[in-house]
Amino acid sequence: MSKKVKEYRIHDQPVEDISVLEPEATYSYADYLKWNFEERVELIKGKLFKMSPAPTRGHQAINGNIHGVFWSFLRKKPCKVFAAPFDVRFPHSKETSDKETYTVVQPDICVVCDPEKLDDAGCKGAPDLIVEILSPSSSDKDLKDKFRLYEEYGVREYWVVYPSPHVLEIFYLENNKYSKSQKYLPGDLVISEVLSGLILNVNDVFEGV
Repeated sequence: MSKKVKEYRIHDQPVEDISVLEPEATYSYADYLKWNFEERVELIKGKLFKMSPAPTRGHQAINGNIHGVFWSFLRKKPCKVFAAPFDVRFPHSKETSDKETYTVVQPDICVVCDPEKLDDAGCKGAPDLIVEILSPSSSDKDLKDKFRLYEEYGVREYWVVYPSPHVLEIFYLENNKYSKSQKYLPGDLVISEVLSGLILNVNDVFEGV
């Protein structure tokens, strides 16, 4: 006897309470747009992931340090930097509808060099560079689910920040794989392929932490 598959009801009306959602359901970006609850969530391949509570002071400091350097470096340049909350959707193509888009995430920081990917809702398509700052509750998702996601959709550089110890690891996309990576320790100067010419000391990343 075959196992009966439970059917999930996708809500057509705005959802005010996250508890009414089915944790195992498959949701689209169109569903995501109807959610009005306070909790921040992400969708990866249609699956719901709750985001961490309010970031710690150290997390905020690291985010601000990196974003500040990026903003200054990119000022008056084509590439633009954005910090969470900022929705990044990963459709299969430019023509993919909201109902057919099943992944939307909020990276801590992202850099987008193609202005055609930007709209009022955020970014539609892969950013050129993404930064995720690890926390105990997000490290597994960032190092596994998001790693595979960013690799699959062609994010050229993926920066992973380890607040303790003070380490920055960069994965560089080569032949559609994160086959090259480099760990940067305090005192090291970061080498970015997306932000060529950037001067960033790892000490500056963790200043005030």
